[in-house]
Amino acid sequence: MEEKRIAVLSVIVEKRESAEQLNSYLSAYGEYIVGRMGIPYREKGVSVLCIILDAPVSVTNALTGKIGQLDGVTAKTLFSQY
Repeated sequence: MEEKRIAVLSVIVEKRESAEQLNSYLSAYGEYIVGRMGIPYREKGVSVLCIILDAPVSVTNALTGKIGQLDGVTAKTLFSQY
């Protein structure tokens, strides 16, 4: 089994229409999510999310890739060393 690593997934949602699919992905990967914070930045018309994961790298990369393919959504991940 692949070793788990802590990661921070940062997401910026510029098209609100993508939020439902984004939440569906997060729900599907819920067993790996340690915590989540979402901030709507109404003045700019975007939402910013920070998701902390404890998952195998392949799982985190799969989630990041799916989220990043959503229209109007940007996703980047930062991994811990361990």
